[in-house]
Amino acid sequence: MRNSNYRKKLKINRKFWYVAGGTAVGLLAAAVIFFFVYFRVENVEVMGSSHYTDEEVREMILRGPLASNSVLAPMLYSRDEVDDVLFVEGFSVTQLNHNTIAISVKEKQPVGCIPYLDSYIYFDRTGVFIEGSRQRDERVPYFDGIQVNRVVMGEKLPIKGDTVLNTAVALATIFQKNQMIPDHIQFDNNYQISLLYGDITVMLGKDQYLEDKMTRVIAILPMIEGKKGILHVESVTDSVKTITFEEEIEEITAENWPGGYDENGDYTGYDEYDAEGNYVGPRPMTELDYALEAWVGGYDEELDYTGAGEYDAEGNYVGPAPTQEELDANGDWKGGYEEDGGYTGTGEYDREGNYVGPNPNAEEENWEEY
Repeated sequence: MRNSNYRKKLKINRKFWYVAGGTAVGLLAAAVIFFFVYFRVENVEVMGSSHYTDEEVREMILRGPLASNSVLAPMLYSRDEVDDVLFVEGFSVTQLNHNTIAISVKEKQPVGCIPYLDSYIYFDRTGVFIEGSRQRDERVPYFDGIQVNRVVMGEKLPIKGDTVLNTAVALATIFQKNQMIPDHIQFDNNYQISLLYGDITVMLGKDQYLEDKMTRVIAILPMIEGKKGILHVESVTDSVKTITFEEEIEEITAENWPGGYDENGDYTGYDEYDAEGNYVGPRPMTELDYALEAWVGGYDEELDYTGAGEYDAEGNYVGPAPTQEELDANGDWKGGYEEDGGYTGTGEYDREGNYVGPNPNAEEENWEEY
């Protein structure tokens, strides 16, 4: 009797587990089917790609059966670094909803450009040629003095030795990191480096201690803004920190003279102060001022001085007083002075006594004999 009851219980238990197991498998299968059906990718949005079409991006990235699932695709197909796709540094896959995913492409960014023929060649941080254009992008560091004989899209620039290219990439990274991109970067024949920031030339020297040099340059440039000259940092080492600025003082001329104000700050046009009240001295003489001062005329035919007569003190006709129109018509010719320094308008010397020859702009007089 006991054995009979035991057998019945055993049969019931087995039947229960069979049913339970079958139900579990069925539920799991249903869950799997639901998972792959409900989360099936039907829409793919592509963002950030300018070199490839959306379809090309999908084919490059979504490879394999699990790419069709909006939950698994982000986990399996996002990559921070890509070596086998030109122009692409990495990409990420994200789920937007149960049947839509988005692919965000991070393209390789140019870190520098060099001139090549009549175009500009842009390269990435690995030195690979990634783009060419006839237009220069001012946001990308421009390197001059790096020569290449031929270039192939998607290949490393064929520069003799890696040192120059590595230096260019290192500098470009420093510039962009600090948002201090120079107008021009020059490598001379000895690969000495100079940078141009407006009217400031920075002499970096050799490819040594670049980080230290640029840290100091970035700190100094705001202090010398508006000036013109050469900032020497080529001697900076791990033990020497000497930096000098060789300022170029612009000559004050009548055209850039900052004066003309009186002591009260009122503009008169001739007083010797600037708008901030600084004494700047008298207005420099113009070429016309020098010519009028040295003009030998001013006498009439009776040799009386009138200031407007067209004869000199010896009665020689010298024409009217010089005018700005006359000087402008002379172009680059700076003559008009005689050897003794007097101005006649036809003399073949300049005001400093240098012989410059006859006026090439003067009209030749043709005399006809009758």
